[in-house]
Amino acid sequence: MKAKILVAAHKKVSLPNKEGYLPILVGAKRNYKPDISYQRDDQGKNISDKNPNYNELTAIYWAWKNLKDADAIGLVHYRRYFFNSKPYTLNNVLNIDEVEKYLSRVDVLLPKKRNYYIESNYSHYIHAHHKEPLDKTREIIQADYPAYLSAFDLVMNRRKAHMFNMFVMNKRAFNSYCEFVFSVLEKLESKIDISDYSVQEARVYGYISELLMDVWLETNQFTCAEVNWGQIGGKQNIRKALHLIKRKLGIGKKKKHF
Repeated sequence: MKAKILVAAHKKVSLPNKEGYLPILVGAKRNYKPDISYQRDDQGKNISDKNPNYNELTAIYWAWKNLKDADAIGLVHYRRYFFNSKPYTLNNVLNIDEVEKYLSRVDVLLPKKRNYYIESNYSHYIHAHHKEPLDKTREIIQADYPAYLSAFDLVMNRRKAHMFNMFVMNKRAFNSYCEFVFSVLEKLESKIDISDYSVQEARVYGYISELLMDVWLETNQFTCAEVNWGQIGGKQNIRKALHLIKRKLGIGKKKKHF
């Protein structure tokens, strides 16, 4: 098995010096940096120009359409990686032999679920983001992907989810995942108007896709294993908590109009 794990980055960063990791500059069409030699997400068939709204999905789309020589494809972030154990350092990220060992037994490798404890996935989302996109997503699934509807409702009512759009999948699972997610998001683009969203909220399609991961997984019954994930440089929990409170109060969901 030949696995490739993309490392999504928007700037020059420190990277793991390990076989199988492929740094990719996301939003490269708008974010031109001639001094960065990473794979660009604006080469070949791509949606690089959608990066402000799709986040790391532009890297996933690039891999789906252009990375043909890999038996398994994954994505991590330049600060978030998979680990078998601490310390959470670049030298200790999951190596490609360990990844391939996992994928010899299962179809999909995902980070351990994030637990919201007192909120469902649905209530957490609508308290932090605009409600309409998630409701419209359900309408799209009900109308065009009815086989996924029961899984959608199940996932929305749970208090845990696989987040961050981090994964490694064998090629069959990866193709299935991309077909579902990108087709749903393409339909969603035509159903909502995000012109008055703040820069943060305009990343809506990336946010929605995080919840679609488990909807896809539940429906298709691909086998899955979970591994630890860690953040290089710490998680900045205090800053994130303050930001979460602001979002729950509706602060910063829309642009300021003067």
